[in-house]
Amino acid sequence: MEKGLLWPAVGLLVVGTVVAAMQHGAAGHLAGVVLRLAAVVLLAAFALQRRTITAWIVVAMVAGIELGLDAPKLALETRFLSDIFLRLIKTIVGPLILGTLVSGMAGHGDLKGVGRMAWKSLVYFEVVTTLALVIGLVAINVTKAGVGMSLPQAQGSEARPGASISVASAPAMIKWTDFVVHVFPENLPKSLMEGQILQVSVFAVLFGIALALLGERGSPMVRWFELLAEVMFKFTNIVMYFAPVAVGAALAYTVALNGVGVLVNLGKLVLTYYGALGVLAVGVMVPVLMICRVSVKGFAKAVAEPASLAFATSASEAGLPRAMEMMEAFGVPRKVVAFVIPAGYSFNMDGAAVYLTLAAIFVAQEAGMHLGLREQISIVLILMLASKGVSGVPRATLMVLMATATSLGLPPEPIFVILGIDAVMDMGRSAANLVGNCLASVVVARWEGVFGTERVSSVVLEGAAE
Repeated sequence: MEKGLLWPAVGLLVVGTVVAAMQHGAAGHLAGVVLRLAAVVLLAAFALQRRTITAWIVVAMVAGIELGLDAPKLALETRFLSDIFLRLIKTIVGPLILGTLVSGMAGHGDLKGVGRMAWKSLVYFEVVTTLALVIGLVAINVTKAGVGMSLPQAQGSEARPGASISVASAPAMIKWTDFVVHVFPENLPKSLMEGQILQVSVFAVLFGIALALLGERGSPMVRWFELLAEVMFKFTNIVMYFAPVAVGAALAYTVALNGVGVLVNLGKLVLTYYGALGVLAVGVMVPVLMICRVSVKGFAKAVAEPASLAFATSASEAGLPRAMEMMEAFGVPRKVVAFVIPAGYSFNMDGAAVYLTLAAIFVAQEAGMHLGLREQISIVLILMLASKGVSGVPRATLMVLMATATSLGLPPEPIFVILGIDAVMDMGRSAANLVGNCLASVVVARWEGVFGTERVSSVVLEGAAE
């Protein structure tokens, strides 16, 4: 019965899109709108039968795109709904990481295990990030999406959305010493307020070590942090009921602001990027799961909901609490989830790594510059360091891209072209970052020999089943 509603809905959606594209004029537009709205209604009926948040997120994504296309003025007013959701998510992330990481470490008391997880995580992060950088490099060299485009003016009369960045304001390349200092928190409430995931994680690790060294005397506080984690998981379950509304609003706003024409103007670059992400998934992530003897289908099902959240909101942090919950339900112990996934947000940004090399070479191609193998390898090496520690910074990848262009002598003006479609690619970038970090937690858990060995909390199982 469910599939009996799904496929007609997909068919109506496709027919409605084709009719609107081929039949010009008011009649063709109206027919397309009616058919697509009928598809949304059938999808809603499908979601009612499934009774899962994931199904409603799919409905919201389609409805949001439709609203952005047919009622752009109204769609532009819906952004506050996605902003509310992101604010709620930001209140969850810090306390959730603090509770899960401290209780996971102190509760088990295995400090040597923490050290093993740390070096294993870093090895995995660096290998996969490097592969992602190379995939982006190869993809743009194959498609040559930037070749033949005209160089835009830095101060043109037709400003693109978000193109207010000037060459003078381009950030300096991040020094490794500054990054190391930034890792350590100077004030825990400040780190929590600013969403500095890595700083909160460092504090939680040190606090968990100190608590573990207390032995039985620290048991009451360990229990307190365990309760904090349970409460934040329950909080996440409550907030997730608002996720479909936020997803629909975010997509409606994005489509209304940029329109579909943006995909025509720079469609080749967008297709190149998403093709590269496909190669990353099929050529790297799937083989890793197979090597670890983990069900590819099961993993895909577990990450589908948090990844769709990250995709629709263009913020990987939006799916972080749900991702941690789903990975624990999938069989990754809480102590591994709490350590690996937050660390990955600074060291394992797979989607951003693909984007950065692809965009950097695109800038050179658009400017008519030829980069040899040595220069392209230099870009990869620079981005391996420059991309670290920028999670939580608005438009962080664009900041790194500007800094890289300045350091290598590339003209920064072509970057303004990318700004116009950055929102489109940011969706895939955010989802890939989140999926990559979920995969990292599975790999480390399997490497440690603890995957699927611990009993999952009833609260987590309840949330994962919704």
